Amino acid sequence: MKKLILFISIFLVYSLSFSTLIDKNLYKKLDTPRLDKKVLNRALEGLSEIDTKNKEVLTIIDYTKSANEKRLFVIDLKKEKIIFDTYVSHGKNTGGEFAKNFSNNIDSLQSSVGFFKTSNTYMGSNGYSMRLDGLEKGINDKARERNIVIHGAKYATESFINKNGRLGRSWGCPAVPLDLSKDLINSIKGGSIVYINGDLNNYQKKTKFYMNF
Repeated sequence: MKKLILFISIFLVYSLSFSTLIDKNLYKKLDTPRLDKKVLNRALEGLSEIDTKNKEVLTIIDYTKSANEKRLFVIDLKKEKIIFDTYVSHGKNTGGEFAKNFSNNIDSLQSSVGFFKTSNTYMGSNGYSMRLDGLEKGINDKARERNIVIHGAKYATESFINKNGRLGRSWGCPAVPLDLSKDLINSIKGGSIVYINGDLNNYQKKTKFYMNF
């Protein structure tokens, strides 16, 4: 019992000190008001628990924000700067302007949340694309089977918003502006981590990672 209490105490101290370090240093250096500090902390806390060699780049997609806002952030953790800050679509059946419904099911046409690892790139029907592997069982682990990939799309642009009133939607993929897609994909390929934020109540109940909600 004493060992368990000691372990929990050490874990909580580590978690709190980790978040404090992030707040005081990285968030201020990034200086991007659109990126929520709590979401950044959540992504970094998860990243610290994931076994991957590529921890120099972190991608955050915040689906709690309007589709008409720039809500995808690619962070160079080594240089401590944001290298991409742009629009990203959510799934057709996830919602209109706001993402509300998420799924891990095949043919749901909905987005998934949680932690993913970037995988191989390829040329497909949407041009240069990159596969994602979901790292959380029951939350996003069917991503590859569902063909959830990052790709470019003409409907993921500011001009599409101006013409149609909101960003276009995908079949569940996080689609990004076509003119940025190749450079963005190349910057995060090779096993880096993508954290998709959204559906916090359900996610909190299911995730295996310690999350400071």
